[in-house]
Amino acid sequence: MQPQTQTSSSPAVNNKNWRVWWQLTRPHTLTAAFVPVLLGTALAIQDTNIHFGLFFAMLIASLLIQAATNMFNEYYDYKRGLDHENSVGIGGAIVRHGVRAKTVLNLAFGLYGLSILLGIYICMNSSWWLAVIGLICMAAGYFYTGGPLPIAYTPFGEIVAGFFMGMLIILISFYIQTGTVSAVSILVSIPIVILVGAILLANNIRDLDGDKEFGRKTLAILLGRNGAIYLLAGMFIVSYTWVFILILMGYTSAWLAIVVISAPKAIKATKGFIGKTIPIQMMPAMKATAQTNTIFGFLLSIGLFLGYFL
Repeated sequence: MQPQTQTSSSPAVNNKNWRVWWQLTRPHTLTAAFVPVLLGTALAIQDTNIHFGLFFAMLIASLLIQAATNMFNEYYDYKRGLDHENSVGIGGAIVRHGVRAKTVLNLAFGLYGLSILLGIYICMNSSWWLAVIGLICMAAGYFYTGGPLPIAYTPFGEIVAGFFMGMLIILISFYIQTGTVSAVSILVSIPIVILVGAILLANNIRDLDGDKEFGRKTLAILLGRNGAIYLLAGMFIVSYTWVFILILMGYTSAWLAIVVISAPKAIKATKGFIGKTIPIQMMPAMKATAQTNTIFGFLLSIGLFLGYFL
């Protein structure tokens, strides 16, 4: 399919309308970057005094990379013809509001540049090996939807997103505070890996029919709609079970059991996909999936703080 070309008939974006630019960052996805940084820092507080300069630098850098990744997604979905004015989803700055595609791409690279500056500060106060890891994370964000074979078009999108946006951010956040990576930090990161992957799976369940038409081979397409919903439910179950296993084995405080408060969101997310085939009908389930990750991660962090202070 030939890339779409913007014409003079495209709606002109009002540069004073900050909501258009805010929407371009896909703000409700940014918690996927905030939660791992908070969790990694909560883990570190048990071993050291927190360096708040490093915490905020890591937080802002992660948010910038996440926002840039969303913009790459917006740009390449437009260029490949996946986005149009009637598309259902969180994108639309290009096709609905007339933002120039090149502007979106340049802005994404600009955010990457800012994150590199923050990364230099982080490396100066921890280890320069993190520069290599950071560049790999940025490459993963770009190639998720960019390049000749986007990761998002393969069955590995959930795994890649979970690893880079879940485990790696948690471990880096822990490392810059403590100078090491512990077995507990790895074990506690596993549920977040799964739940970040669940967000991508939920997105692919919603877009299953459209993705199939464009030749994508996502995990949801390979498993089929019902199989993907069963997998989503299983991911939720494993995430909660994993926390209780860590508690029973003595790796973490019993306070981490507070994550059960987020279980109704997981149930709502799973039920919201059952029997649905129209994308707009599945938007509440997608939202509930993202909220599950956010609330679960916050509660996990709170549990760690309570276990330390009480």
